[in-house]
Amino acid sequence: MKYYEVDFTLSPNNQDACDLMAALAGDVGFETFEETDNGIKGFIQQSLFDQKKLDLLILSFPIPDIQIKYKVSETEDKDWNEQWEQEGFDPIVIDTRLIIHDGKHLPTLTDLGANPCSIEIDAQMAFGTGTHETTRMVCATLLTLPLSGWNVLDCGCGTGILGIVAMKLGANSCTAYDIDEWSVNNTRHNAVINHVDIEPILGDGSLLNSMTKSFDLIMANINRNILMADMPAMCQRMAPGAFMVLSGFYTDDIPLLITKADELGLTLTDQKENNGWACITLQKA
Repeated sequence: MKYYEVDFTLSPNNQDACDLMAALAGDVGFETFEETDNGIKGFIQQSLFDQKKLDLLILSFPIPDIQIKYKVSETEDKDWNEQWEQEGFDPIVIDTRLIIHDGKHLPTLTDLGANPCSIEIDAQMAFGTGTHETTRMVCATLLTLPLSGWNVLDCGCGTGILGIVAMKLGANSCTAYDIDEWSVNNTRHNAVINHVDIEPILGDGSLLNSMTKSFDLIMANINRNILMADMPAMCQRMAPGAFMVLSGFYTDDIPLLITKADELGLTLTDQKENNGWACITLQKA
């Protein structure tokens, strides 16, 4: 999948302006951002890039006296995680009951409870190892749910980590999908090395409309705009009493998502926050 990287230069540059620029750019399709010395750098799929929308967004930027310039360049079609993959990551412990590690850094039992759940993730051109706050919060939520026998749906599966954790904790089945072919292949690979049965599907939220199966749990660690667009279709795939766990958005976005949940008849049962990121759990009546 090909991306553009867009360097936004803000003058004067300050954190509030950068945060607002990132939020607004997310509304026109940008997926991830990095801070730079002069502003932020955003990444967007080439097929979603609309320069007219971006120019209009900048023209109507609500903070006065902020000048915004940008430069668009095409990212190399390569493994963005190549260096990270070579170095790996230190084991991540969640609530003393779950440990996530790669093949280079084997876990120890220090600071772990009895019979911890151990997950190995080999990230190959995909995101989701447990190092990010959103992934950790979803995993922590999974530890609180009675997953035994449940049918689970992982929307935007990345490395497959969330589905793998759910299966390791007793879920009966996991269906997964992602728009990125690399992620689909990586999820399949990680399912094999963790000895769980997940067969990921290549596609986006439109797949929800063709599904006939009902799920006891739907998970999505994606950006706010995709969540808002896909929540109605997700809700249609929920069994009575089922849960929806959502992350990938900022704490400031919580009211917007809860309002959408209310419209769909979903009730907030849990809320987590970490370093400005959020995770909410919703339940269907």
